[in-house]
Amino acid sequence: MAALFLEKGFRVIAPEEQDVDLTDEGEAGAYISDTLRSYQTIDSALLLVGGFMPGEVIDTKSADLEKMFHLNFLTAFHVAKPLFAHMMEKGKGRIILIGARPALVPAQGKHAVAYALTKGLLFHLADILNAEAKGKDVVTHVVAPSTIDTPANRKSMPDADPSTWVSPAQLANIFYFICTEGGAPLREPVWKVYGQA
Repeated sequence: MAALFLEKGFRVIAPEEQDVDLTDEGEAGAYISDTLRSYQTIDSALLLVGGFMPGEVIDTKSADLEKMFHLNFLTAFHVAKPLFAHMMEKGKGRIILIGARPALVPAQGKHAVAYALTKGLLFHLADILNAEAKGKDVVTHVVAPSTIDTPANRKSMPDADPSTWVSPAQLANIFYFICTEGGAPLREPVWKVYGQA
């Protein structure tokens, strides 16, 4: 992601995992405040933090839901909240949330209940932010991939065909389009990026 945006002339600001705990509202808020003090403005935000956990309803414990809620929802909410306020004040901005196909397709979500439920909250968050931003050039997008071709996914699914998955480069190109004038007319968008999976 960073490589493409840098190549296209964007300034990329990315927190180091060991430096900022985005599940902590105070830390996340302070990071955004410090970043805005340093750079004055943030035009686009790609909120990419998240995690996966398998498990059907009968196997899902409240602790599983809590873990996925913190990782998949609160990390996004804690960053989106101050950035949304900043973008609303300046009248322009793009926020990109990472949803997931199991949050939209119950037949897939039933095998990863905690993951699907918490990813599903991001779609509702985007709807709320877009409703509040109506009339301003501030848009929250949700990109919902199927399986992303990462080393971790290849290791956990050795018998699958990764050529049918979505590559990080393909996602980066979609994110780039969203953040440029090409994506300017879009409102309330959900991007179903399924590849051939």
